[in-house]
Amino acid sequence: MLRILGTAATLAVAGLIGLVPHAWAQAPVPTPPAAEAEKKAEPEKKTEPEAPKSPADPIERIKEEGEKRSQVMATLGTLTDVIGPRLSGSPGLKRANEWTRYQMEKWGMENAHLEAWGPFGRGWTLKRFSAQVIEPQCIPLIAVPKAWSPSLDGVLTAEVVHFDVKAEADFEKYKGKLKGAIVLTAPAPDVSARFEPLARRRSDKDLLDLADAPEPGGPREGRPRQVTPQVPPVPGAPAPPQAPQPPRPPMGDMRAQMELAAKKSKFLADEGAALLIDPSRNGDGGTLFVQSASVPGPPSFLGVTLPGRRPQAWDKDVKVIPQLVMAKEHYNRLVRMLAVGEAIKMAVDLAVEFQDEDLNCYNTVAEIPGTDLKDEVVMLGGHLDSWHGGTGATDNAVGCSVAMEAARILKALDLKPRRTVRVALWTGEEQGIFGSKAYVDEHFRKRGPGGESAAEEKDETKPEYDKLSGYFNLDNGTGKIRGVYLQGNEAVRPIFRRWLRPFKEMGAQTLSIANTGGTDHLSFDAVGLPGFQFIQDEIEYDTRTHHSNMDVYDRAQADDLKQASIIMAAFVYNAAMMDEKLPRKPARPARPEGRPSAAAGN
Repeated sequence: MLRILGTAATLAVAGLIGLVPHAWAQAPVPTPPAAEAEKKAEPEKKTEPEAPKSPADPIERIKEEGEKRSQVMATLGTLTDVIGPRLSGSPGLKRANEWTRYQMEKWGMENAHLEAWGPFGRGWTLKRFSAQVIEPQCIPLIAVPKAWSPSLDGVLTAEVVHFDVKAEADFEKYKGKLKGAIVLTAPAPDVSARFEPLARRRSDKDLLDLADAPEPGGPREGRPRQVTPQVPPVPGAPAPPQAPQPPRPPMGDMRAQMELAAKKSKFLADEGAALLIDPSRNGDGGTLFVQSASVPGPPSFLGVTLPGRRPQAWDKDVKVIPQLVMAKEHYNRLVRMLAVGEAIKMAVDLAVEFQDEDLNCYNTVAEIPGTDLKDEVVMLGGHLDSWHGGTGATDNAVGCSVAMEAARILKALDLKPRRTVRVALWTGEEQGIFGSKAYVDEHFRKRGPGGESAAEEKDETKPEYDKLSGYFNLDNGTGKIRGVYLQGNEAVRPIFRRWLRPFKEMGAQTLSIANTGGTDHLSFDAVGLPGFQFIQDEIEYDTRTHHSNMDVYDRAQADDLKQASIIMAAFVYNAAMMDEKLPRKPARPARPEGRPSAAAGN
């Protein structure tokens, strides 16, 4: 489905490249200092005194460079405040591709380039938006258009209807009443007082639970997050599980809800609704969470593979109804007003621009060449794309900034790694880890149709497969590193244990055999390559920033990101200096022929 189209296509933006020396030749514009991370004292433990560190110790030099001369927040400021949202396929993402390539080249890295993958689909840029109630009174509203929502034909002034459907039989009362209307698509969500803090660090018990996690194979540990390509919920569909997660309904009930939601979506399109409004799936107090517009079509179910590919909002010729997400409190007020017989009229202005000249996306790649083992590679990275409600700071400009800073530290210290160090900043992650999967397909191993096992006979293994030592990923928000998920690779435990020893005072000591999902290390792990995500403090990732309108620079914690940059640099350096490559997990047996993938539809 995905393919690499080569790096030559990246030179088609010559006009932008020409602006780079003027726009970014100097240090990025200073940005407001991030709030300092709260420091939580950990219990003192009696240990043997450590031997004095040599000033020439590479790890101590990495610490000093990362603490005293860090550029991680300057990099973050450019990606978020200057470039802004980086939706897959958008001009903002392409600008971020070009700037990161330029910046890493400026720091002295080599072979800095963009690698195309695709086709992905059309880009989308929000040009203008406002929404308010104008009758029976003026009510300014907190709302954000869904990505790839089309423009309205000028300012839409229309009546508001609450589409309160609990069963298919309820459709009848709305027939002929929705044409040209602004439709509230879902029941009013509950808004409860928050008695728990929005932000938290992992407690000693949290870390102990991770360290004691069972071998992978049962429920996955770590932050619950969608793993396979994101399928936006249709209007009125049940919200995806958030933290903390409510009890999951029985599979039969969930299937019935999904089927009803799909029928609701089709009914709204057939009846000619002009604009659909969903309440935010999470958040309150003005924070809302927004992703992609939905497309009418059959629902997807866990463990069921649908024939063909479900249409997505980013597809070039797909038909989408304009859609917004609204803050819960504002949405609920409108529902209550309608319930007592108030007639509501809204005015909404929504103008967007689609880009369909180039349907590809691009990964940014740069290297520090190795020495005696330069043909072998250690990789690090995070995803560059973001959603559009905020500026994609904690998801995941922080991960890219940390990876770039880790490589900058190694280059600034001229540590001369034995293996080549390669930074990769992925795109299309939010829609299904597409960019990293395409890269793995092109460079390492292309999985056969339906193949998930590293031992799948139909897989096509590339010569570079045996050259990769490992890949290190950061994509769990702004929190500092507390350890590493081993992804079931027990053989790396003693190695990583040694590598974490210098960072005990920084709070990074935990190794968990557990898998964690939802980000780009999975593309490597899926084909039997060592791919790792760091364990991080959650801070306020799920409660405030993850895909929200408040995912902005101010929510990033500077001290945490400095710590993460230092540890990532040390891990990459150690992996590059080993005599042998990192050990790999034993190949999993191929699935019996005809058995469906366990991840299908997940």
